[in-house]
Amino acid sequence: MTEYEEEFWKKGLLVAGVDEAGRGPLAGPVVASAVILPPFTEPFLKGDSKKLSKKEREELYEHIRKTALAVGTAVVDSAVIDRINIYQATKLAMKRALEDLNHHYDVVISDYVKLEGFNCLPLVKGDERSLSCACASVVAKVLRDRIMERFHEIYPEYEFVKHKGYPTKKHRELIKKFGVTEIHRRSFKL
Repeated sequence: MTEYEEEFWKKGLLVAGVDEAGRGPLAGPVVASAVILPPFTEPFLKGDSKKLSKKEREELYEHIRKTALAVGTAVVDSAVIDRINIYQATKLAMKRALEDLNHHYDVVISDYVKLEGFNCLPLVKGDERSLSCACASVVAKVLRDRIMERFHEIYPEYEFVKHKGYPTKKHRELIKKFGVTEIHRRSFKL
């Protein structure tokens, strides 16, 4: 899971992995994270953060925060998503997360999103093939889930704590019953 990083580490280059959480939901922001791991970090997680339990993600989140040389995060809300589209909002969030690192890096590994203006290697299923990218995925997912749990406190009738804004059958039923909130993405098919 570090074969891509190791090519760069052997050349003395630092790698920033970047990924997002929240491209598919009907409500809430898209959240991106960027993570720079110390060179030659041994893999300590496998695969996509969405396949881990909440407890596993929370534990890994703490480990990543302690282990990483730097962690950057960014949130792009539903109003911006509606204005510029989800793909552009994802790229914006990723670029902002990289800026938030406040640390030098040489190469970016992303989960399939080509970031113009960066020395970027966009990998298909990057969060399953790159440790740096997988770590960014975990951080983004944990932060987005926490945001949606806060929105649940504001809009309890939408049950965001259960579905995190994703287009579940129950979420669609609640939209029909209560209408849309200010955090719903009006550009999406609700």
